[in-house]
Amino acid sequence: MKKVIALLLAVGLSMAIIAGCSEKQKEDVTIRVAGLKGPTSMGMVGLMDASDKGTSKNKYEFSIHGTADEVTPKLINGELDVAAIPANLASVLFNNTEGKIQVLAVNTLGVNYIVDMGDDVNTFADLKGKTIFASGKGSSPEYALRYLLTQNGIDPDNDVTIEFKSEASEVVALMAENQSGIAMLPQPYVFVAKATLPELRVAIDMNQEWANLDNGSLMITGVVVARADFVKENPDAVKAFLEEYKTSTEYVNANPADAAVLIEKYDIFKAAIAEKAIPFCNITYIAGGEMKAAMEGYLNVLYNENPKAVGGKLPESGFYYGA
Repeated sequence: MKKVIALLLAVGLSMAIIAGCSEKQKEDVTIRVAGLKGPTSMGMVGLMDASDKGTSKNKYEFSIHGTADEVTPKLINGELDVAAIPANLASVLFNNTEGKIQVLAVNTLGVNYIVDMGDDVNTFADLKGKTIFASGKGSSPEYALRYLLTQNGIDPDNDVTIEFKSEASEVVALMAENQSGIAMLPQPYVFVAKATLPELRVAIDMNQEWANLDNGSLMITGVVVARADFVKENPDAVKAFLEEYKTSTEYVNANPADAAVLIEKYDIFKAAIAEKAIPFCNITYIAGGEMKAAMEGYLNVLYNENPKAVGGKLPESGFYYGA
């Protein structure tokens, strides 16, 4: 009998060890993280640096891409685990994949500004009858611009002409070529433009204009999302990632000169431009219930402007991680 009990204890201990090892192996993952060239990735460079130095809690593989179109297929098919993408795109992906994407945190508030080469524009009312060069057609920048125009009594289809280009760099090149014009530009491209057009000025801070409306929401540009399956299978790794990510955003905001060096190192933007732009990029970290409230308010505004902007419907509660 003693032998049987000893055998059972040994088997039980072995099973516990195996289960423990399996759990450890399950969490011992390398998180594949993608970002876009611009503010939505600038906040993660502190974490990227820690990963390279081997001081991060998790193991990471980072990649930086030119457009969201390069990132979304990889995220959906499982080649990526986490990505920094436009806020409205996160909702679209959630709806189009039947909930396979979760938003982890808001990482960037409004980064778009109305700029011009003169002093004729100081309010949205001054844009009536004007042509506005812009990028971001079909995504957050377009919907935000149209919303703000409408809220200020400007019909975006009849009172102004919005001429879209595929990338912000094209808008900068167009203004440099014409030495005139009005544009909606995101940071850090405002400072890219000012490098060749010193007389260019910020006419309207769209983030501030959004706040002035007191519509119960924040103007959100970017978020960090993850595959829902990855979150479910690796809860500890995701928790550690968010802690490290928050620390990274705080580092970038507090140390723009040092962070700018890393931003150039990781091929996100030139250091000289990044250092000037960081204070105007509204890099942040908002998670949990506060993130849910902010996103719900923002997505509701976009939905009322155009349901397609958020994927046809507002996302369900399962969209929001930790809320």
